[in-house]
Amino acid sequence: MTVLIDIRTEGFPKELECVMTQIVQESLRYEGFTEKCEISISIVDDAEIHQINKQFRNMDRPTDVLSFPQLTFSEDEQPQCNENGEIVLGDIIISQERAKQQAREYGHSFKREIAFLTAHSMLHLLGYDHMDQEEEREMFQKQKEILELAGIPRM
Repeated sequence: MTVLIDIRTEGFPKELECVMTQIVQESLRYEGFTEKCEISISIVDDAEIHQINKQFRNMDRPTDVLSFPQLTFSEDEQPQCNENGEIVLGDIIISQERAKQQAREYGHSFKREIAFLTAHSMLHLLGYDHMDQEEEREMFQKQKEILELAGIPRM
């Protein structure tokens, strides 16, 4: 497994790179995804995520996290692989500013918020969505369990 981490902001704690990698690993293990794969995670500011959100989702505002899955998990799909033969699962883009703000709003640590956003996006890369209440319930339960398994529960 390859986790490509691109920090494009100032002041992002280096130790959180390990946390994001741990959540990626825990998410894959939780879902039983055993294929060798590549995931890209970028940490950006609100201005950059706003631009990306507008360009790719037609939403003219910043957001906390964006997920760009490369697999649909359809039966006939031939996954894209990198030069090492790993399946390219997709890209995760997290706004450092939004994550800090949400950590304060929810009364937990920045580490916990980064872990949550990473788990949330990993589930999107693994084919989950939250377009209706049932999907949302399932996804939030999975996020909770992944974070608990990683030792980063909600306090």
